[in-house]
Amino acid sequence: MNAWVKDAISQINADAHRSADTHLFKLPLPALAGVEIYLKDESTHPTGSLKHRLARSLFLYALCNGKLKQDMTVVEASSGSTAVSEAYFARMIGLPFIAVVPKSTAQSKIKQIEFYGGQCHFVNSSSEMHDASVALAASIGGYFMDQFTYAERATDWRGNNNIAESIFRQMACEPHPIPSMLVMSAGTGGTSATLGRFIRYKGYDTELTVVDPENSVFYDSYMSGDRQLVSNASSRIEGIGRPKVEHSFQPDVIDHMLKIPDANSIATILWLEKLIGRKAGASTGTNLWGALQVAEQMQNNLQKGSIVTLLCDSGERYLDTYYNPQWVADNFGDLSEVTKTLNRFV
Repeated sequence: MNAWVKDAISQINADAHRSADTHLFKLPLPALAGVEIYLKDESTHPTGSLKHRLARSLFLYALCNGKLKQDMTVVEASSGSTAVSEAYFARMIGLPFIAVVPKSTAQSKIKQIEFYGGQCHFVNSSSEMHDASVALAASIGGYFMDQFTYAERATDWRGNNNIAESIFRQMACEPHPIPSMLVMSAGTGGTSATLGRFIRYKGYDTELTVVDPENSVFYDSYMSGDRQLVSNASSRIEGIGRPKVEHSFQPDVIDHMLKIPDANSIATILWLEKLIGRKAGASTGTNLWGALQVAEQMQNNLQKGSIVTLLCDSGERYLDTYYNPQWVADNFGDLSEVTKTLNRFV
């Protein structure tokens, strides 16, 4: 191993040791007697999202596999959060970084990528990101990080402080320490793969539900078994949903999938802000709506237990979109009926 690679790995590992674990907190939902819902708050990472874990793993994977060299430009296809986190790690080890992002990406994410020294290369839609990234990396002799292929294999799902291990450790003192269900949305599919594999590895009586937004083919692929499905549309829920079935998506470790209407995801984060006094990104709304449906089903079946899902990133990144009432009305219409449904839980 050359000196630069050894130093780069040391810097990334040191950053991990400086970082505390993310908080797990219980939602105050009195209507769900006997069923507790917990949110693991991934917005507290240094780069503000769940993707900080993924970016760290992807860099270590590339370095330890001999793919990333000194002075090489890192290229990534990302709708924003992964690119923010990868820009952070690229700057840490002294590498240039270019994010290939859709033009619709929130301005706050673009500013954060640039804050960490990255550049943005814009494409018209998420369906164009992969091919544009391959071409760009080839043209400049760079390395395409390719989160959608490597997310499921870059993380050690057996343990080593992955998110699944963290969840079960933090649940140890709760009334129902082994969750009945973990609920997770899919962007790359890497986190859901880690959760599903860890559950099986440890032999826990926990099931995994993956929730999918509109304009994504993961749900349809799961139901049909067809991994060749494609869509011309882009997800309106930033960070999750894909127009094709990515390599990291592992349906065999998933127990259930739910398709969540986008309007429900948006209504849920606006409702959540009133409940906990904090803004979350729209993917959290997709997660939480799914968790609430699971909780309601458990109640109907007279089951007691716990459900854990993720607060993936902060809503402060989306003030000009998901938290702009006019933008929401123009893009998702009237959310009042969904909000009435949510208010039943409190």
